[in-house]
Amino acid sequence: MTNSKDYSHIIDCLRTKKRCLWLNDRLSPNYRPDQSILAGIADAGARFKRCEPLLAELFNELGPTDGRIESPLTDAGKLAACSPVTAPGAWFIKRDDLLPVAGSIKARGGFHEVLAYAEKLALDHGIISPDSDRHCLAGEAARELFSAHKILVGSTGNLGLAIGTLSAALGFRSEVHMSADARQWKKDRLLARGVAVVEHQGDYSAAVATARSLMQESDYFVDDEASALLFYGYATAALELKMQLHAVGRKVDSQTPLLVYLPCGVGGAPGGITVGLKAIFGPDVHCFFAEPVASPSMLLQLCSGQMEPVSVAEIGLDNKTEADGLAVGQASLFVAHRIQEMLAGVFTVSDDELYENMALVEKYLGFLLEPSAAAGLRGPIWLNETEAGWKYLKRHQIVPDHATHVIWATGGSLVPELQRIHYRSMAEMKIRSLEC
Repeated sequence: MTNSKDYSHIIDCLRTKKRCLWLNDRLSPNYRPDQSILAGIADAGARFKRCEPLLAELFNELGPTDGRIESPLTDAGKLAACSPVTAPGAWFIKRDDLLPVAGSIKARGGFHEVLAYAEKLALDHGIISPDSDRHCLAGEAARELFSAHKILVGSTGNLGLAIGTLSAALGFRSEVHMSADARQWKKDRLLARGVAVVEHQGDYSAAVATARSLMQESDYFVDDEASALLFYGYATAALELKMQLHAVGRKVDSQTPLLVYLPCGVGGAPGGITVGLKAIFGPDVHCFFAEPVASPSMLLQLCSGQMEPVSVAEIGLDNKTEADGLAVGQASLFVAHRIQEMLAGVFTVSDDELYENMALVEKYLGFLLEPSAAAGLRGPIWLNETEAGWKYLKRHQIVPDHATHVIWATGGSLVPELQRIHYRSMAEMKIRSLEC
């Protein structure tokens, strides 16, 4: 991973928490994922498909979709027309905050990895054959086997909810390692499902490192920083989005391009989705990540050009943000290496903007997101109202009126009422300040 230009001015912006847009000069518009990545995505899609009846049996919430993990695509035209986020083109919000059971984007990757591990164990022990009905994974023999194994994961919250929820439903022992300042309601929800929660005084990276070090021979560690299974699980969302855009009459081609804005923490979910979208749409999709000004770990990693992990602490940042799901000080090298020729750019967002974004979504669209889920909202503004954005649109021959913008909402539906009240009060304060 090497840089072809000097990004010292971007590093200076990051160091001072100044909001910025970074455009990736290594972007290769015609680059597509290689065959090994395509095979991984196809394998994940097939696994989800054969496990749909199992998931429908385990979770009542998945009955209406026959076990499919999917979320709606919501028209956001009312939001696009309002101030201060006005921008041309068709706007949509991908509602992964409504993904059933786990309530966040992490359901896609987390469920996929647990299912893959459960299948492997059951195959290795003769409980199923490759062609067996996956209902067997909820049977007595499988549960007895799974109970002898523990699944560990380090998480800011949402991945832990996904991993812990499905692990417990299948009968695994599970342990989620989280920083002490992670949202208490997420810890409480895990504890209520019988999942062990281990708190750490350090940040997310410290929790991951400790979880990894505690592994025993019979344990399984879900590595959010380097898991191909998580990555490919997230990537399956791309086909779902393709079908939804087709259903609402939005074609994706060189004349009507797709621009997607993804909140980014460690990078697995947005990276996987980016790869999936590039596999389908090639040069006609442009993916941007959104990161908090206190935790721009992926942007720092990509700008640094380093082959080794780089932490935001190295430039004096404290990794403290209201976007708890994005509070990651060190990005995934596994992801950074795979997306460096596919990612269009990264922009940063302040905590004040997060609450403004939440307020605007609730005011104009009528639903509440958690702060990290609203991070991508200003993406179209960066492209349409800044010199760097205009240059990007011109370079890629994008006519603003013809573009389709998809803002990926990553979580929020499981937020308890007291936390919602707090979010709503913060959002209302921002709305009043905007109206003054």
